[in-house]
Amino acid sequence: MHAPDRPASYAHPARLILILSLAPTVGLGIGRFAYALVLPDMRDTLAWSYSAAGFMNTINAAGYLAGALFASRMIRRFGLAASVRWGTLACVLSLALCAITGNFYVLSFARLLAGVGAAAGFIGGGALAATIAQSRPERANFLLSLFYAGPGIGILASGLVAPFVLQGFGPGSWWIVWWAMTALALVMAIPVLLAPFHAGAALAETTAAKFSVGPVVIYLAGYFLFGAGYISYMTFMIAYVRDAGGGAVAQSAFWSLIGLSAFITPWVWRRVLALDRGGLATMIILGVNAIGAAMPIFGHSVWLLATSALVFGVAFFAVVGSTTAFVRFNYPPQAWPTAIAAMTISFGIGQTLGPIVVGAITDALGSLSFALNVSAAMLAIGAVLSAFQKRLVQKSLP
Repeated sequence: MHAPDRPASYAHPARLILILSLAPTVGLGIGRFAYALVLPDMRDTLAWSYSAAGFMNTINAAGYLAGALFASRMIRRFGLAASVRWGTLACVLSLALCAITGNFYVLSFARLLAGVGAAAGFIGGGALAATIAQSRPERANFLLSLFYAGPGIGILASGLVAPFVLQGFGPGSWWIVWWAMTALALVMAIPVLLAPFHAGAALAETTAAKFSVGPVVIYLAGYFLFGAGYISYMTFMIAYVRDAGGGAVAQSAFWSLIGLSAFITPWVWRRVLALDRGGLATMIILGVNAIGAAMPIFGHSVWLLATSALVFGVAFFAVVGSTTAFVRFNYPPQAWPTAIAAMTISFGIGQTLGPIVVGAITDALGSLSFALNVSAAMLAIGAVLSAFQKRLVQKSLP
């Protein structure tokens, strides 16, 4: 089978992509990142070390990696839309599991399931969003940015809810937060389940495209470092704010600023994302991401932390968008699911190793400042590596 010669026509591409963005809202914005908001209370109540706390995001990332490894096969068998929907439902189930037990092994399984579901929703959603965006070539980069703003919605929503639930119910109420997150995710999953993503089958029915690592190995290395660096910041920053004396309002404000920054990302980076010059766009955006991650190293000032959240957030959401743009510029449509999955695997390995390694460093040295140092350094090195990625020369298709 072959991909269609022309992209399918969509009457309301922006609306469809916004609905589609609710998949990473549930899988990433809530399913992965909301954990940082309850981590301090879970760590205190369940007597975890920073290594154990980091492991919960490591096992989540391992599930994401496993989902990425099998994503192309799953998409070919079930289709893009079905992969997105089932992945989103798996994430909702995982949140409910987190609410019903404090058992370390059950929680680990729940976090693993959330990772697998998020990968299915994100990779399938990314390929489907690219297909929908392609129906409006003149606005394709902007439309893609809407999809990658999805996690920001989840971060903002969880940031407005979780800290105040914890404050209202007191220490040990982390499980109530998980129930609140389950209800929030379920509401957001409904539009994804009902939306008419019918034309996504076009890509799902294409034959598997070959993907060669060699031409993009340096880009994959930079994306690996992004995965390791960003997740360390996102895992431990709320604990850092709390340890600095920040209460529910401060924690909510910090987290919400990261989420809010997602809404301006499409406008801030639309021209940069249009740069068809290898890894240049990723280098610029990842460099800004590193600057945002480095800011808390210099102090606990409210304004410094607020600026860090905004700068980090506005770049963080765009890095993944720049990678999808890179795939769209450098590969034929048949290869998009395979190429996005390959990028996600590299990213997934990085975010699997990041939390537990940085958690162990924090346990050994006794300060979360070291976690931030390591995070910012990895992001900066990733930006430098991305600068060396050249454009690929596509061979004409038979």
